Order: sequence, then structure tokens, then C-alpha cells
Amino acid sequence: MTVTVPGPTLGVVGGGQLGRMLAEAASPLGVDVVVLDPTPNCPASRVADQIVGAFDDPDAMAELAARADALTFEIELADPDLLDELADEEDIEVHPSPDALRTIEDKLVQKRTFGEAGIPIPPFHRVDDAADLHAALDEFGAVMLKARTGGYDGRGNVPVTSPDEVEDALDSLGGPAMAESFVEFERELSVIGVRGTDDIRTFPVGENVHEDEILYETIVPARTNDEVTDEADRVAREVLSHLPGRGVFGIELFETSDGDVLVNEVAPRPHNSGHWTIEGALSSQFEQHIRAVLGWPLGATDRRSPTVMANILGTVGSARESKLGGLDAPLSESGVSLHWYGKDEVRPLRKMGHLTAVGNSDADVESLLERARTLRDGVEFL
Repeated sequence: MTVTVPGPTLGVVGGGQLGRMLAEAASPLGVDVVVLDPTPNCPASRVADQIVGAFDDPDAMAELAARADALTFEIELADPDLLDELADEEDIEVHPSPDALRTIEDKLVQKRTFGEAGIPIPPFHRVDDAADLHAALDEFGAVMLKARTGGYDGRGNVPVTSPDEVEDALDSLGGPAMAESFVEFERELSVIGVRGTDDIRTFPVGENVHEDEILYETIVPARTNDEVTDEADRVAREVLSHLPGRGVFGIELFETSDGDVLVNEVAPRPHNSGHWTIEGALSSQFEQHIRAVLGWPLGATDRRSPTVMANILGTVGSARESKLGGLDAPLSESGVSLHWYGKDEVRPLRKMGHLTAVGNSDADVESLLERARTLRDGVEFL
């Protein structure tokens, strides 16, 4: 392939914060972006053209394909069958492959695929009814009940620890589910991996801090030993080898108390735990995704510096217009960057933006984390 700029136009299914950051990364490369999203004036519309339409609207999707030279998606609600049809009818490349989306969008299919490939995963059980969930409790003792499709940011995940909780848990999900054995883990890790035309690259291993199933911070380098990070990278590359198509994949992992690494979940797109790469790596996950989807050479994934990403989440209370204050401190701090996603409405625990803090020495990662938390906790919604 010969790369020239101005370059092609990339069509993106989804115009949330990931679509916005994809468009921001595309601009310096000479790549235009058009997004499809059902929400008028979606976050990505500030920096990209928008087609307003549902993710499964054939006409809107056909318009997106007509305006683009390649297609990708930033949300698992994209319809893989429709993407396949467009690839054939419009003669347009879609990456990652719709087959990868089919594998990942259903958590049961995802777990079965990885388990059959010999990739380490927690024990799991299919759940179609109360009897299945009772059987899973008898086998595992306590489980995380997960909706098979549609769950994100902790939604669709319900811990179940006793038979008395079975009916309420199933009612809360309202559809097919899977039960995964609780894992006694030391920490949660993630690897952002990228599949190019003929190679696989990974970013350094990150450590994720969750509360209420929501990602609060990502810390790079992860506060673990070299053996664990090497194994996490190996497992991530094994996952990538079993997912077709080009692009970035976010791979969430558990480090167990025994030092083993298990795959938790995989996203076929840039991932919140990879936002640190914008300031903390030689190329960001978003630039890498664009390069990979277009079939361009991949960039370097080396870390520039120790980095902490802290999410800015909506506070508990009524939904209201979004406006953030208390920014004098983070904007005055050397090595701190603000990312605001441009969402119109604040809702409890909704990801509204993030702060990134970079340091000079790996030995300072604890103080860097405390710094990022203090600055993040000092901002407020007005």
C-alpha cells in the first residue's frame, strides 16, 4: 500500500467519546471521519461529520458506507450482519471483522471461543433460567451474573452469592445470561493490543482500579512483577491471534492471588483503559486503530513515561446539563491533561471526561496516582 495525504475518509459506527477521540487522532494524519449515531449533536459531532441514525438502520448505514473509504465501529451495538452486507454490496472494508464482533458481543460465545482455544479464563456456566443459576451457585459458590449482550460500564453485571438472590438477579437482567465464578484476584490488568496487516503489537500492561464495576483509574506501569506483565502480554497476544480483522482491542485481565493471568472481557475497539496512551505512549490507541483499519503501517507502542488516567464520572443526583468547574488546579499543573467528552447531560457514574497525569520515574507511580486522584476529586459539576 502507498499512503498519501490528504487521506481517505473513515466511517465510524458510534459517535460517543471514543468516536470523538478517533476523529481527533485522525485529523493530523489527514484522515476525515464521518460518524453514525442516533443522538443528535453527539460528542464526536464537534470534530467529525455526523449522520443521525440508528446503528441498525440499513439506509443510514448505507449512507455512511457511501461517504467512507473504510468502516469501523466504536460500540458493540453495531450490527455485524449489516456490516457484512455493506462490505459485499458497497465493496468496502470493515475492520475489525464483523466475525470478531460476533464473537465478542455475546459474552457466552466469547468465553467459549477463548476456552476452546486454550486461553486462560474463569470457570463459567450458561444461564437460561433459575435452574441454571442455581446449578452455577452449587458449582462455584458465588458468581457474577452477566447479561450475554448489551452490558457495559458495569451495567448488566449482578453479583449473586446465595440462592435467595437468584430471582431478583435474573429479573434485573431480563434476558439470556452467563454466570462466571468469582475470581480471587490481586489486581485487574489490561492490555491494549493492535492487529495490523501483518503484525500484532501491544502497549505496556496497565493496572485498572474499579469501583461499582466502573473504571476509575488506569496506572501504567502496573504495580506488579515482570513475570505477571510478561504473562499478561503473552495472553493478550494469544487472544489477538484468535480474533479476525485489523484494529485495536481492549483486553481486560485478572491477576490471581497465585500469579496467574485470566481473561475477563475483550472489547473489539479502543478502550477506556487505553486512554493513558494519548499522553503516555509514543502513539495513542486511537491513532493505532486508524492506521490498522486503513491498512497503514502501525506506530510504536512504547511508553513515554509513567502515566495515570483518572475518569471524571457523573455524580449521584438528578440528570442535568453538563458543565464542569474547579479546573484551575488541574490546568495549572505541569504534566496534567484534561479531556472533556462534550456530553450534553450528566448522569450518575456516566463517563464525562478524564484527567491524565504523567511523571518522570516509575518509582513515583504512587505519588502520581495520588496526584491524579486529588485533582480529579477537586473538579465539580455545576
